[in-house]
Amino acid sequence: MVPELARVVPADEYNQTLLENVHPSVWTNPAPSGKYNLVVIGAGTAGLVSAAGAAGLGAKVALIEKQFLGGDCLNYGCVPSKALIRAARVAQTVREASQYGVHVSGGFRIDFGQAMERMRRLRSEISEHDSAQRFRSLGVDVFLGEGRFTGRSSLEVEGQKLEFSRAIIATGARAAHPAIPGLTEAGFLTNETVFSLTELPRRLCVIGAGPIGCEMAQAFRRLGSEVCIITHGTSLLPKEDRDAAAIIHKRFEQEGIEIVLGARIARVEAIGGSRQVVLEKNAGEERVVSDQILVAIGRTPNVEGLNLEAAGIAYDQREVRVDDHLRTTNSRVYAAGDICSRFKFTHAADAMARLALRNALFFGRGKTSSLVIPWCTFTDPEVAHVGLDLDEAGKRGHNVVTHTVNLAEVDRAVLDGATDGFARVHVDKKSGKILGATLISEHAGETISEFVLAMGQGIPLSAFSSTIHPYPTQAEAVKRLGDLSMRARLKPWVRKVFTAYFKIWR
Repeated sequence: MVPELARVVPADEYNQTLLENVHPSVWTNPAPSGKYNLVVIGAGTAGLVSAAGAAGLGAKVALIEKQFLGGDCLNYGCVPSKALIRAARVAQTVREASQYGVHVSGGFRIDFGQAMERMRRLRSEISEHDSAQRFRSLGVDVFLGEGRFTGRSSLEVEGQKLEFSRAIIATGARAAHPAIPGLTEAGFLTNETVFSLTELPRRLCVIGAGPIGCEMAQAFRRLGSEVCIITHGTSLLPKEDRDAAAIIHKRFEQEGIEIVLGARIARVEAIGGSRQVVLEKNAGEERVVSDQILVAIGRTPNVEGLNLEAAGIAYDQREVRVDDHLRTTNSRVYAAGDICSRFKFTHAADAMARLALRNALFFGRGKTSSLVIPWCTFTDPEVAHVGLDLDEAGKRGHNVVTHTVNLAEVDRAVLDGATDGFARVHVDKKSGKILGATLISEHAGETISEFVLAMGQGIPLSAFSSTIHPYPTQAEAVKRLGDLSMRARLKPWVRKVFTAYFKIWR
């Protein structure tokens, strides 16, 4: 029997394939034989990268997962959300087709069930890469069950004791649940359950205006839901550049998403088949009526049940504590990914897993502080960022010069009808070092890596001026930032010298 923990709905052929890959109905845990070089707890991105990397180098590796291999990213994160966002973007493209001289006669119909079926089909296909069978074929001993530390160098899973020289904790994080009276009784969705929907909610209330909340609010609105997004903060995407967040706010309003900022939620009530979020107002109360509530207020670490105390591993409600080398308070045990990092992204988990693996098995001294980690929120337009923002750079003592190129100045953006956005970079005035960058454009996530590479390799912004970008592309905005940097270096006295020179030269 498949454990209750590993059930997914609906029980169609695609979810059955998913389950057989990431939590097979028939699976016999191997019998441990001797001490493992590495035991990995958790089979999300960080855990899979750690296990595959160690096994590929010839280490004896055990991988423990109590729920689904592939973790958040595959099962209810990056993979399903981006499939849904793609369907939503197609719907929006059809709506806006007349702007380009393309007229859809007789209107069009969105089949939400078919869009979700497509998502499940693609997720099941991708799941083979993260499957228990694949990792067993790589030489990894895969244990399905709950792992618990029994000492500083031992664990127990399903009644079997595993001894290790090194271990990596990669149990990740889950959706946080707010303590709102009546919310649990009324029922709500998180990213872990929203992708099980087969029918489009007519009215959707999203609590939380971070990346997940904003991505899903826009996607469901484009697929036909009436959407209201509620946040206690003063803006959408509070961790992003204020100008970028303002563009998203304007786009949401244009697309008919209701936005409630500075909200004080008193309670949630279930009335007559609806779910009503009751907001406190100075003059009384206001209600947001919906058919479904999606909660997207952040993440909380999966530390329960690990018995970390037995291994001498310090933790709190936010994370497992690690040093700059990802080592816990037990020198034999490291951690990677969402369980110990403020950067709760798949690519960050991947990078940290590689670093933890080197440090754990090869006495490496790699530091997380040396990682240049970008992120992207996949709204439309996308918002991508890397490094410091202006306030952070100032607090660290940098004399900052900021260059901005608006997409309205970029030919391809004009031709695409996608001029709402910009490319912005913060540079240290003295050294010319790139401190941080923000892009907001249709494909910001594809373009931000230019800045990640430059920052990681110490390449100055001026180098972009001489880097040839294909014309016409929206990425030309990056080259123009390099041009601005070059012009900024042209001091008035230098210009006077050149002017005198050219008078003589002609």
